[in-house]
Amino acid sequence: KVISEETGCPGDNDPIDVIELGTRQRPTGSITRVKIVGVIAMIDSDETDWKVLTIALDDDRAKKIHDLSDLDAHMPGVTGALTHWLRMYKTAEGKGENRFGFGGKPQGAATATRIVEETHEAWRKLLAEKADDGSLKRDASATLLTV
Repeated sequence: KVISEETGCPGDNDPIDVIELGTRQRPTGSITRVKIVGVIAMIDSDETDWKVLTIALDDDRAKKIHDLSDLDAHMPGVTGALTHWLRMYKTAEGKGENRFGFGGKPQGAATATRIVEETHEAWRKLLAEKADDGSLKRDASATLLTV
């Protein structure tokens, strides 16, 4: 397991979560071109569960929003409300509140892009390791990440 320097916890061993904060409702699982604007380092059950904050490129506000400061200027309160919801949503099931890395503060586009690149590289290494022992026959070099 990879321990995150930012949270001191290992990853949650599932794909990175992307939250699109635009004004259009989209179907769950839809494939949408987005711009990375920030990241929240949520800690759930002592595992890092990255939440990458994005805006769809076809959103009316996309040309104005490039980082968290722009997001807060054009959509006041959205990062605070989202962080609060992520902290509390499991309490309805009787579980405790989630915690956060970075002192509970969402981070901007540069940090988010670095996190996406690091987690993508860890995934590629995992695929390469599994291919070496014969348990997974995939070509990790065929993947492409555009940020």
